[in-house]
Parts: sequence; C-alpha cells; structure tokens
Amino acid sequence: MTKAEIQLVRALADKRVRQQEGLFVAEGAKLVEEIEASGFRVREVYYGERVSHLKTPTGVLALVELPRWEWRPEEWARGAGGKGGRLVLALDEVQNPGNVGTIIRLADWFGVEDILCSEGTADCFAPKVVQATMGALTRVRVHYGKLEEMIPEGAEVYGTFLEGEDIYGAELGARGDQGGVIVLGSEGRGISEGVERLVTRRLTIPPWPANRPTSESLNVAVAAAIVCGEFRRRNYN
Repeated sequence: MTKAEIQLVRALADKRVRQQEGLFVAEGAKLVEEIEASGFRVREVYYGERVSHLKTPTGVLALVELPRWEWRPEEWARGAGGKGGRLVLALDEVQNPGNVGTIIRLADWFGVEDILCSEGTADCFAPKVVQATMGALTRVRVHYGKLEEMIPEGAEVYGTFLEGEDIYGAELGARGDQGGVIVLGSEGRGISEGVERLVTRRLTIPPWPANRPTSESLNVAVAAAIVCGEFRRRNYN
C-alpha cells in the first residue's frame, strides 16, 4: 500500500469522508469474500497488516463502493406478489455501533429486508458496524432519514416501551396485509416524541417473574431479537 492509500483507509473511519469518497472499509477474508459474492462493487483488496480499524488486524482489507438503496414506502405497502407489506425495523437514535451492527445481523436472520434509521443512528458503514453485521449488510437494506417521514402511512407501528402490552399476549399483525414497522428507541432516551406519536401499538417485554427486582431495561439489540423472534414465531408475514 502506498502512503496515500494508507491515509485513505484511515480517513474512511470518518462518515464525511466515506460519503465524499463513496467508499467504506471491510476487513477479514470471510467478510470480503461474502461482499465480493454479493454484487457490491469492490474497489481494492489489500493483504497484510500495515493498516486496520480493528484492534487485531485480520490481514485482509477491502475498499467497497457504497451501495445505493432507495426506500419506497408505497411499494413496501403493496408488498411482493400482492401479499401486502413486510416486517420492517426502525431505529430511533440508536447510536451504539455494536448494537446497530447486531440488529442488522438479526434482521438478516429473521428475514427483515429493510431497516429505517433516524439521522442520528450510527452509520451502518462505520467500520465497527460493518464488522458486527458479519456480512448481513449485503442482504439487508438500511435507509437513513426522518423516521416520521419514512414510516409508511397506514402501517401498524409497534413501539417497544417499558410500559405497554405484554408482547407474549398481544395480538401481532392486526392489520395483516399491511405488514408492520417495529420501532426501537435509543439506549438512553427511548423512542422520541415525534416518532412515538406514530406508534399504534405499545409493546413491552415483561421480566420474569413479574414481581422480582431486575435490571432497569434490556439492551436494544437484545430487545430486537426477542421482538423479532416473537413475530416470526407466529409466522407473521
């Protein structure tokens, strides 16, 4: 690698540089191979440990062109093959890169194809997020913008709260053919007021047993796994 290439790789840790250059960094032989097979355009692949965004360099690093995903809520609402809308996740100011990466990986596992993110949510192409996705980023489309404008009109919107309907007893998919949007709030503040106004169903994950003192709340990625698992357990769309 030349000095200029090393400087570029280091600079791509910054979101502004990633957007300016249209590139992000992926590290690790397995991840790079998966990205190459996915259809993402790989600009360069470097071998060696001269530069890395990881504490333990993997010896393989790729510069990958940022994909262009377009969120079309009207198409989502119609769904594929006339079956109605799909299950979608919405992240409201989730700022921890590890949590965002894990949620993208969970979405891939549970067949969620699109994630809507507020502008303050951690960038899915940040090095730590890319690594945490374990390749799921090649199969899950992540869209950024104002959640209030991105959530489809008429969709059932589920929000996770400390107080709400017990998810294990709540009716999920009440509007069936329109799919649903599951909103997950930030680790510290929860769901913002503007997005909360769009929530049609408030859900909570109850502790067990109910009367025992326990932690204040669940990690947002853990909550995402439980909620998605319960939706899929009921074969919701």
